[in-house]
Amino acid sequence: MAKILIVGCGSIGTQLAQVLTAKGHQVVGLKRNPPNSEVTTNMVYFKADISTHDALIALPLDFDFVYFIVSPDGRNQDSYEAIYKVGVNNLLAHFSNTETAPQWFFVSSTSVYGQTLGEWVDENTISCPENATSQLIRLAEQRLIDLNADHVIVRFSGIYGPGREYLLRMAKQVPAIQQDPPYYTNRIHQTDCVGVLVFLLECRLEGMALESCYIASDDDPATTWEVMSWLAERLSCSMPFVKAMEQDAAMNKRCNNERLKALGYQFNYPSYKEGYAELIDSFLI
Repeated sequence: MAKILIVGCGSIGTQLAQVLTAKGHQVVGLKRNPPNSEVTTNMVYFKADISTHDALIALPLDFDFVYFIVSPDGRNQDSYEAIYKVGVNNLLAHFSNTETAPQWFFVSSTSVYGQTLGEWVDENTISCPENATSQLIRLAEQRLIDLNADHVIVRFSGIYGPGREYLLRMAKQVPAIQQDPPYYTNRIHQTDCVGVLVFLLECRLEGMALESCYIASDDDPATTWEVMSWLAERLSCSMPFVKAMEQDAAMNKRCNNERLKALGYQFNYPSYKEGYAELIDSFLI
């Protein structure tokens, strides 16, 4: 069994830790503000702020794998720099003190793609994000892969699931939605986020060759109009209004997940319909 460090224990990191612990792995969660010990189960936490170098001094070095699943405090450049530049550099510097550095699974984002015309993108598509926050994520990706080609980048698209019901609330407000030209959206259920991360680790432990990057997004990059219209129907509320055409919409793309599926991963929620049907049942209670 492996010794694993999970950096960033939000909802996905915590669920991942529970699954990995149940499989017999030794898991440590690195978190700036860990929960009280009485509410944790089979979970050891190391309290640290990765943007502070000295906070990592006592962190053990004998991990086999590191999952980096950190969310910035805000959607601004300073917050992203603290995580994806300073934080990543501090962790890499810390593990440079051991002869056998751990392999990373670095959770990234499909926001690193700057396409705006509904193009299909995959792992071989050139990623040239225009906004500063996505550029910082991309630079962190490059730093890791340049350091060790065995590190794995996992680019999640829009994450949804329990506690992430923004679109359901939006649908009930009868919003104005762009219909033409089509504005494509990409998503992944948080259960599949955990599933993908566990699956890739198990592939590695079985000795399978992994690529340096995987897009983790479901099978159906549906348009916003299609998704919101379907939600409105299922929620028995009014259909959205047609919004005035926007030719310069940012990051309008369709994510291709074939590399991940070719490796053998099967999505629990292959489209928004399976995932949101389940959420709607809970939302309407």
